[in-house]
Amino acid sequence: MPAPLWIFGYGSLVWRPAFSWVERRPAWIEGFERRFWQGSTDHRGRPGAPGRVVTLVASPGARCWGRAYRLDAERAAEALAALDRRERGGYERREVELRLEGGPGPVPRGLLYFASEDNPNYLGEAPLPEIAAQVRRAEGPSGANLEYVLRLAAELREMGAEDPHVFALEALLRGA
Repeated sequence: MPAPLWIFGYGSLVWRPAFSWVERRPAWIEGFERRFWQGSTDHRGRPGAPGRVVTLVASPGARCWGRAYRLDAERAAEALAALDRRERGGYERREVELRLEGGPGPVPRGLLYFASEDNPNYLGEAPLPEIAAQVRRAEGPSGANLEYVLRLAAELREMGAEDPHVFALEALLRGA
């Protein structure tokens, strides 16, 4: 019997997986931080006016929280095909050591979608006020970029997860 396949979501997959799963749990990966450095021209922005969505940057000792979804073995290929279409805007699949809240150790097989610096939609680092201004303006087929940031922050709080970058951006967007 093959090992269960888990998908780790750290952006919109945290609250809107849009694929079939059999179990969902808070989870984390080690050595990475979430950053709003990826452009979105297909979901939270448009060509010429990209939104900002998250990717991961290496950071020794860091912990990035999100949600893990265990896929039904019979429907895993279908779910992965749907995710490959959804994450086509610069993301690639990567296998990761994934830890589940309350679990004894890493799961046998975890995948996430990662946007590296060499993809065409990568925007990179910018001052947080500039990121906030871009988020306020951006909207795409999946909705307002502002919704993406606020929903992600709310879900992280619900899990009890800390993410200074996300929460600082949220505070700027709320005018705090």
